[in-house]
Amino acid sequence: MSHSSSRKPHTRLFITGALICPVIIVPSLIRPIQAFALDCVDTACLNVYTQNGKIIIEGQKGFGKTSRPSAKPLIKKSLKPYVKPSPKPLFTPRKSTTPPTVKPYIAPAPRKKVVRKVVVKATPKVSPSTAISLNDRLEKLLPTGAIARQPATGGLVNVPIIYWADLPSFFTSQVAIIGEVIDVTMRPSFLWSYGDGTFFATTKFGAPFPSKEISHTYSHAGTYVVTMLATWGGTWTHNGITRAITGEIRKLSVATVRISTANTPLSS
Repeated sequence: MSHSSSRKPHTRLFITGALICPVIIVPSLIRPIQAFALDCVDTACLNVYTQNGKIIIEGQKGFGKTSRPSAKPLIKKSLKPYVKPSPKPLFTPRKSTTPPTVKPYIAPAPRKKVVRKVVVKATPKVSPSTAISLNDRLEKLLPTGAIARQPATGGLVNVPIIYWADLPSFFTSQVAIIGEVIDVTMRPSFLWSYGDGTFFATTKFGAPFPSKEISHTYSHAGTYVVTMLATWGGTWTHNGITRAITGEIRKLSVATVRISTANTPLSS
């Protein structure tokens, strides 16, 4: 008996604590609805990405008071009091047989014509909404490069040909959109195909002689199709914060080179 009576207080405390704990924990897990701020209302939402070989710059900004429909007041219908009908008498009283008195006829006085004034009601001016939303979309094109080489008229077997990309080292543009200024910077990387099954990947642009950063030596005479695939990627900066541009832009340049032996005259 003493053991069972000593456990009852602990059991009651455990049950009471289990009932109180959800009340303390659950409200802390509830996120208030007011904490979620609407995007693009007070600050500009900007995005820069690539699509169909172009740089796409999008901006959206909305500010001002948003008008919400006000709830209509609920009108309660008042109940009319119930009135009991008065009981009708069982007999009808007889009407007096006194002849009615005839009043003399008096012609009415002629009325004056009243001219009514036409009142023109002024139409109320509708003030524009205080909420303003701005949306804009801009597109930028990148330069298309060309393949340059030395010698320009052709090459010889076992004699290196120097190639380089006729492109600017980087592309930069400052764009103003919805009142915001964005700086866009892009740089290319290159994949060269010399037409004989040889490939070369680099971030260098190359240069004319005496530079040999990008050069190739052909071991057989013939006509070769040379391709240069430029892949552009970059960043955009807004308010001092730099972000990566989503996606890449690829530009393909093609050229033909004729390789001859030492006894064959060169031709373009």
